[in-house]
Amino acid sequence: MRNCAEHRAALPLLGLLLAFTFAPCPLLAAGESTAPEPVREAEVADVIETLRSDPDLAFTREVRTLRWVRDEDDQQSKATNWMDWIRDLFGWFAEVSRVFVWLLLALLVGLLILYLVRFTKAIDRHSRVADHVAPTHVRDLDIRPESLPADVGAAAWALWQRGEHRAALSLLYRGLLSRLAHVHAVPIRDSSTEGECLALAEQSLPAERRSYVGQLIRTWQRAVYGGEDPQAPLMQSLCEQFTAALGAEARSP
Repeated sequence: MRNCAEHRAALPLLGLLLAFTFAPCPLLAAGESTAPEPVREAEVADVIETLRSDPDLAFTREVRTLRWVRDEDDQQSKATNWMDWIRDLFGWFAEVSRVFVWLLLALLVGLLILYLVRFTKAIDRHSRVADHVAPTHVRDLDIRPESLPADVGAAAWALWQRGEHRAALSLLYRGLLSRLAHVHAVPIRDSSTEGECLALAEQSLPAERRSYVGQLIRTWQRAVYGGEDPQAPLMQSLCEQFTAALGAEARSP
C-alpha cells in the first residue's frame, strides 16, 4: 500500500518532468525573437494518463497463490453446522413447549370456570330444595306422596287394563306432579297450570327427564281438554317408564 501511494504521488511530478524535457529549451532558441510556448495542461494530462496505463506503475496488483486446504477446516465447518442445527432444534423445542404450556393453562382455566359454574348451580339447586315447600294439592288434584301408591306406573296400568282409562291417566298425572314437587323440588304452586308445570320442569330437570314430562303432560292435555284418549301402546310406555324417568317416591313429612 505504501508503494502504491508513492507511485500515485510521483505521477504528477513525472508528468511535469517529461513535459519540461520535451519542451523547447530557451537557451537554444535565444537567437530567435519569439518566446517559447508554455506547457499546456492537456499535454500534462496525456502524459499522466500514459503513465497510469503502464502496468509497472499500477496502483493495485492481483497476485494469485496456491494454498493447501486442510482437513481441520472442513471438519471445523461440519462441526459448526452440527452445532447450529442442534441449537435451532433446541430453540424449536423451546417455542413448542411455550405454546404447550399456554394451551395447558388455558385448558385448566376453562375447567376451573366450568367447575365454578356447576358448583354455583348445585348450590342454587340445593338452596331451592331447602327453601321450597311443596304444596299438597295442585288445583283439585291431591299430590301428597302418601295419597299415591308405591308403584304409580304399575297401578295406573292396572286401572287402564280394567277399562278405567281416565282414572289411570289421572293417577299418572298426579304422580308426575308429586314427583316434581316432592322429589325434584320443582317450585310448583297449588294454582299452577299444565303449561306452567311443564315450563318449571324444563328449567329444573335434565334432558332425559324433560322428554318424559313433556310427553305425559301433552297426553293429559289432549285427553282432558280435547277428549282424545291415548292409544294403549303409548299408555303402556308411559306407565312402564314412570319410575325410571321420575325417580323414587319421596318420603312424606
